Amino acid sequence: MKSIFDNTIREEIVDRINSLSDKSKAKWGKMTVAQMVKHCSRCEEYYYGNIKVKRSFLGRIFGKRAIASILKDETTGINKNAPTRPQFKVTEPVLDLAAEKENWKQLITRYGTFPEDNFTHWFFGKMTKNQLGEFIYKHSDHHLRQFGV
Repeated sequence: MKSIFDNTIREEIVDRINSLSDKSKAKWGKMTVAQMVKHCSRCEEYYYGNIKVKRSFLGRIFGKRAIASILKDETTGINKNAPTRPQFKVTEPVLDLAAEKENWKQLITRYGTFPEDNFTHWFFGKMTKNQLGEFIYKHSDHHLRQFGV
């Protein structure tokens, strides 16, 4: 399965980010393209440990089943309009798409040297590096497809 820790996949994601423009329109959801890019950057910052989020009660109950469903195979992923944790929501206007894209691309590129072997996700719980890499790819892919790239 595709993983953000694979150099070729990172390059693909960066190319797709480069394809976004102010004219990119969402196929679903409420975010503008700039808000989506900022949302994704916030998520990357979380995976790097720069944003702290407490474990969810519901995640403790359903998290393992949810991540198994998302990572089942190449055809599974994140549902359209899936709920977003408040720490990752971007509701304010985001005016500089170019700057947001550069930030997200830099964060994606840094996965080439990601040092952690494990990660505890606020909803899914303990994840291996392999699971995390696949999930980060699927999250990025989900939002890029949301805007047609």
